[in-house]
Amino acid sequence: MIVRLGYVAMSTIVANASPSKTMTATNFAKLDDREAAVRKLERIAAENIHNTLRLLRHNRAHDVEMYRMSSKLIPLMGHELLAGWDPFPVLAEAFAELGTYAKEHRMRLSFHPDHFTVLSTPRADVLRHSREDLDRHVNMLEAMGLDITAKCNIHIGGTYGNKETARARFIANFTELPGRIKERVTLENDDKTFTASETLEVCEAIGVPMVLDIHHHQVNNTGESPVELWPRIQATWQETGLPPKIHISSPKSDKDVRAHADFIEIEPLMSFLREIAPVTPRLDMMLEAKKKDEALFKLMEDLQGEQGVTLLTQASFEL
Repeated sequence: MIVRLGYVAMSTIVANASPSKTMTATNFAKLDDREAAVRKLERIAAENIHNTLRLLRHNRAHDVEMYRMSSKLIPLMGHELLAGWDPFPVLAEAFAELGTYAKEHRMRLSFHPDHFTVLSTPRADVLRHSREDLDRHVNMLEAMGLDITAKCNIHIGGTYGNKETARARFIANFTELPGRIKERVTLENDDKTFTASETLEVCEAIGVPMVLDIHHHQVNNTGESPVELWPRIQATWQETGLPPKIHISSPKSDKDVRAHADFIEIEPLMSFLREIAPVTPRLDMMLEAKKKDEALFKLMEDLQGEQGVTLLTQASFEL
């Protein structure tokens, strides 16, 4: 099994390269000249996109081929204060440069819209905002010229007192999304509501790939083993042409098991990987550790002492 590693949004190694610089709505509203305020937002967005490109160059230098971009590339996009604002024409060249670089170096990019993007909601206003947020994320991927292998990963959402009703509502609302959004979506099990097996059932029902979060499964399950579920999870990726993706992180502490630790605890991870390796040709692992790329390189160092592991690059190995 060949495994690639990736990380999320920020680098703890590259200085002054935040892709999430912003302006608060309060500060925007204080500016008397709206046009000047909008131009300032567009400059911040251009800087965020440029910093993302800097991180992709950093990734290439260290053989990192998988990366989750910040959802905050364009500050205040979608806020009611910015109704009617279309930043994409101004940012077209910057987005195109970013996408060209990713394609040239065969990088797998993705987004993970924020937790308020939920399709299981019973509220019409929340559903509308969720649809709009997904549309904005897909607009960014399209502006980069990335094909449908660049995905948006979301959770099913809350249960609102009735998990079966929420599940049915999610499926109905997902089905009504435009095709260009549906083909970009992956679903992930969460740490409080929908378990891995429940999320897998929804993925199979609507035909989207499932991202297995090992840490979430540890703190939210009904006794099922992720190894038992793996053949079905892997099958959800079969038609995408992509390796299955999983999320990995470790509990911060025994008292705070849901929070993410700075680095990855290698023993539980390797136990899972050794079990699925015989049936999994390729696997992509997104690290959600607090130390970001630093945690990725630390994990690669730790892997050197593992039996049966051959390091292939600075960010991939064979098991």
